[in-house]
Amino acid sequence: MPHVVDNRMNRRQLLKAGLAFAGVSVLGSCRSRPEPVTQDAPWAFLSDLHIPADAENNYRGFYPYRNLEKVLPQVASSRPKGLVITGDLARLTGQVGDYENLKELLTPVAEERPIYLAMGNHDDRANFRRVFDKPASDGQPMKDKHVMAVDAGCVRFLILDSLMQTDNTAGLLGKAQRTWLEGYLRSADDTPTILFVHHSFGDGDGDLLDAPRLFDLVKPVKKVKAIIYGHSHEYGFSKLEGIHLINLPATAYAFGNAQPVGWVQARLTAKAGDFTLHAIAANTQIDGQTTTLRWQ
Repeated sequence: MPHVVDNRMNRRQLLKAGLAFAGVSVLGSCRSRPEPVTQDAPWAFLSDLHIPADAENNYRGFYPYRNLEKVLPQVASSRPKGLVITGDLARLTGQVGDYENLKELLTPVAEERPIYLAMGNHDDRANFRRVFDKPASDGQPMKDKHVMAVDAGCVRFLILDSLMQTDNTAGLLGKAQRTWLEGYLRSADDTPTILFVHHSFGDGDGDLLDAPRLFDLVKPVKKVKAIIYGHSHEYGFSKLEGIHLINLPATAYAFGNAQPVGWVQARLTAKAGDFTLHAIAANTQIDGQTTTLRWQ
């Protein structure tokens, strides 16, 4: 179980006590040193948390706050190298109270492991930064975007920002971010690279609107091995000209009971990745299913 924050401090005091880590801020840690991470430790990938200011808020009988409460001890017990969460952190419109609850939930894990947060269409950057107020050591100089480059050992993570407008379903990287990405990939070494973005890659009005331009950019770059995303509240794997596309399940809720609700544990090497589903609700029949992907 994760470490419990000192209960002598009230919630408001805790939320004012920021500690910078891995691109976001958390509450002050009560531990003097984190537990060691082994070389072969997995990563934890989550998406679509939809944490509300009201912990009892629910959708289709799913309670996003309770779901994350259930998932985080599972994640902590796996002793991951870190967590990546691909957007829709907040319930609907990115309210300050949403992020305060999220920060409180993440803190016990964040005291031990780095957590990297991406923006989704239900997030609000200004409110996010009011709560997660410390600058990211992994952050990239990108105006009005929350972008990170992360050294993940044998692989590199590039965490992109596809938030176009809060509570507007569609996403957009935009020209400035694509130009930055092109330049970064050109100048970086050949470390296998995984991109993270919130939006899905269909041709609907609610998908990533500049997905074709993104793919034109990354398809010739052999170091790009996979793109991991959320948004659809579905779990699945596909491939585009050698690049693996990994659609994470939602942690908050599923739109249909054929889909799982949960998170994914990933063991990554320079040559491949093993992705294991941990389903906590909806379709739990595929809980524990592992998919192995070989990089191009």
